[in-house]
Amino acid sequence: MLRRLIAAVVGTSVAAAGAAALAASISGAGATFPAPVYAKWAELYSGATGAKLNYQPIGSGGGIKQIEAKTVDFGASDKPLKPDALAAAGLTQFPTVVGGVVPVVNLEGVQPGGIRMSGAVLADIYRGVRTYWDDPVIKAFNPGVKLPHERITVVHRSDGSGTTFLFTSYLSLEAPHWASGVGANDSVSWPAGVGGKGNDGVAAMVKQTPGAIGYVEYAYARQNHMTYALMRNREGRFVPPTAQNFAAAAAGAKWASAPGFYLLLLDEPGATSWPITGATFILMHVKQTNAQNGHDVLAFFDWAYKNGNPAAEQLDYVPLPEPVKALIRKSWLKITGPDGKPVYR
Repeated sequence: MLRRLIAAVVGTSVAAAGAAALAASISGAGATFPAPVYAKWAELYSGATGAKLNYQPIGSGGGIKQIEAKTVDFGASDKPLKPDALAAAGLTQFPTVVGGVVPVVNLEGVQPGGIRMSGAVLADIYRGVRTYWDDPVIKAFNPGVKLPHERITVVHRSDGSGTTFLFTSYLSLEAPHWASGVGANDSVSWPAGVGGKGNDGVAAMVKQTPGAIGYVEYAYARQNHMTYALMRNREGRFVPPTAQNFAAAAAGAKWASAPGFYLLLLDEPGATSWPITGATFILMHVKQTNAQNGHDVLAFFDWAYKNGNPAAEQLDYVPLPEPVKALIRKSWLKITGPDGKPVYR
């Protein structure tokens, strides 16, 4: 059975005099990374339109499997599929918002932003090479910080996860030993540590385990009042995870020249750029067997693009620029129903 359900349901009427509309009912499953903003959008959308959205945050790997099996109307993944994989599965994808993956720790006396990390140090911790918090290399990054002689408990995702894909892709960029020994994927053979299911599972395990370190989407770190690390970016500066810094990392994104919108936003240039930044994506079948369901999915995301920016920003996600949204809407014309016509215009 699927793990959780995020749903919002209310009734409304159409503008036509006295004519009641049947509320749309659409289903999606996948990434936990954007689950907070999708839940908020669903709540607001239902209030505005009467439509019902069921979103099941089961992880990006599960979302890809569900949409391939056609058991949901859309899948959600933080790991974008490459154009050849999309074509093979008859899928198309588009981004919705941008966010950041954040290392979080449970260290007594250390406040949020009170510890500094680099990609190479993170890779060594996750490889099991740095096993105590007062390791000389970790201490060298944190002069003046009282780090305990406490064993590090590494926490990672246990499920197929786009958050893991972004995190391990970043570690592969920063650490050759990680790239050659572990690599980047939504599910890897972890050299050390214990697993938690979903961003919420990792957050909970870090919070209850003294000496732990994990990685979560920033909304989970903020909502759980977790201690996050400052990260050294491409310019050599230690920066905090903020929506402004996620936006800085995404500022140079060239979506127009990215086939299938396949684009990663890792270790981007910029003085304030957060180095583990990424977009999250929606997956749909190009050829819809139910044109109305396809229409209703796109109507929801079109509404979110037009009206959902404030909610996204409140949750520390970065909305897409308007020109990128226009590109995405054009891409929707290739999503057709059984009659070969676009399901949404």
